[in-house]
Amino acid sequence: MCNVTCFEQEKVARVKAGLVAEQKLLPQLAEFYKLLGNTTRLKILFALTQGELCVCDVAHVLELTVAATSHQLKLLRDQGWLSMRNDGKMVYYRANSGGLLKALQDDLKILETRWR
Repeated sequence: MCNVTCFEQEKVARVKAGLVAEQKLLPQLAEFYKLLGNTTRLKILFALTQGELCVCDVAHVLELTVAATSHQLKLLRDQGWLSMRNDGKMVYYRANSGGLLKALQDDLKILETRWR
């Protein structure tokens, strides 16, 4: 806690201006982190780094029911992170953003080195 009330006006103005530019996207970023704040959805994204998978395959990887898996896949698809393809009665999913997957993999590496 500061015992003296003072501040660097120029620095504070610069930081505030930077936040104004980002302020419109901050609520979307918070929602994005809520979406990723679920182990099951993270597992789905990591599974789809291996390539396109049908709902049944994802369910088996996660050891979940098809219904539970479909729900999680829908949440990710609704946010635009996954694409869906129908092939007859089969439904396949793939990741839309290689950048997101790379960022997640990089985050794992940070955690791995941090906890060694």
